[in-house]
Amino acid sequence: MKIAVVCDVLGEETNGTTLAAANLIRHLQSQKDIELNVLCADQDKKDLPNYYVVPNLSFGKLIDSIIAKNNVKLAKPDDEIVAEALKDADHVHIMLPFVLGRHALKYCKEHGITTTAGFHAQAENLSSHFRLQNFELLNKAIYKNFYKGFYKDINGIHYPTQFIKDDFENRLKIKTNGYIISNGVNTVITKQNIEKPQELKDKIVILSTGRYAVEKNQQTLIRAVKYSKYKDKIQLIFAGQGPLENKFKKMAKKLPNYPIFKVYPRQEMTNVVNMCDLYVHPAIIELEGIACLEAICAGILGIVSDSKKSAATNFVVDQKCIFKNRNPKDLARVIDYWIEHPQEKRECEDKFLQSAEKYNQDKCMDKMIDMMIEVHKKYGNQ
Repeated sequence: MKIAVVCDVLGEETNGTTLAAANLIRHLQSQKDIELNVLCADQDKKDLPNYYVVPNLSFGKLIDSIIAKNNVKLAKPDDEIVAEALKDADHVHIMLPFVLGRHALKYCKEHGITTTAGFHAQAENLSSHFRLQNFELLNKAIYKNFYKGFYKDINGIHYPTQFIKDDFENRLKIKTNGYIISNGVNTVITKQNIEKPQELKDKIVILSTGRYAVEKNQQTLIRAVKYSKYKDKIQLIFAGQGPLENKFKKMAKKLPNYPIFKVYPRQEMTNVVNMCDLYVHPAIIELEGIACLEAICAGILGIVSDSKKSAATNFVVDQKCIFKNRNPKDLARVIDYWIEHPQEKRECEDKFLQSAEKYNQDKCMDKMIDMMIEVHKKYGNQ
């Protein structure tokens, strides 16, 4: 089977969408019975076989600067390159409903190629760049644009969670041909007995992973530490990067122990997750939350916010792992509870670990292939 994957965003694996695309591409490339083309705008891929690279898209200095802060470059369609990448494809999977994805969809419709597409962009992921994430009319307008300009013509939609499928369909009062498949957790993330380095031996190490951005809400965790009974012992680790890095570093100067801000290579993250005492996911907006799932797969107790715009609450195995959204005092209360109940914490971590099997990345990617084959068989002759 000849499959093409279309990526408006691809490059360094520092955001969830790029990571999801890269994992899918690697899995498809490993299949003997699949011939894969990749259409993207990652200029570093120009000399790689079966990669078709279009130019980068510019929206002007202001918007480009906002996009760049999130370590993202968008794609500018080129008719010849798009045609070359897709012309012999049996099926095309499009990662995002943006300019290149829409251009690819138009080509597929004209040439009778079946399509699936991922739902990796929550409306608030876009509106939050302009601090308008709570402007519901704008968020609904974004979803309307996604549907009318893209998803209504897609043969099958990949939703990473039931939460985001419900969110999209309920806001627009529609039903879609949707497949709920987790993006999965890399098999290198497993439970291991990793000792803390000497400088952290006497610390309570709390990890939070994700882009430093408004919707990830790391500021609530920073503020929560000062309300904890154990603030003098707590060492925060923020694994990631993003536009609010300087703001968070400035806020953190008031803490007894200055946090570690660092981008960790994928292999190193296994050690980092396993040496931590707790994982906190304070995100306000979260379509799936792979970082949270990685903690679960390492058997670390995860604490999440109760935000109605986050899927992460669906992963917890105990309601005592949930704190009130944007409430640092309540987060401190939950952190202190689990510090003070080590036996219950171990039991809860075992439950988390038992739930991890469903997020095995290889199995999730196999389901993605099954979805593409099913859609192709169903719509290929129409």
